[in-house]
Amino acid sequence: MNKIESERFFSVELKSKAHLRNVTLTNGSTDSALIEGTLGELVQATFAEGVILEVVGTKGTFRINLAQNEIREIKRNEQ
Repeated sequence: MNKIESERFFSVELKSKAHLRNVTLTNGSTDSALIEGTLGELVQATFAEGVILEVVGTKGTFRINLAQNEIREIKRNEQ
């Protein structure tokens, strides 16, 4: 697996800025970022196209490229 395939991307889509609690982008020595908010109550969690975990709430949607088989493999390795 090359570096691009092993990296994870995510997106958080909120229906309103009011559901966003905190966004911190530091331009100092730590170069960290923090995004906090609420997706609301869980509506559904599915795998879109088999490779994107999509968690839909009443106030927004979270997506990350994570396939079902990757979760199964991690669970197998933990046992």
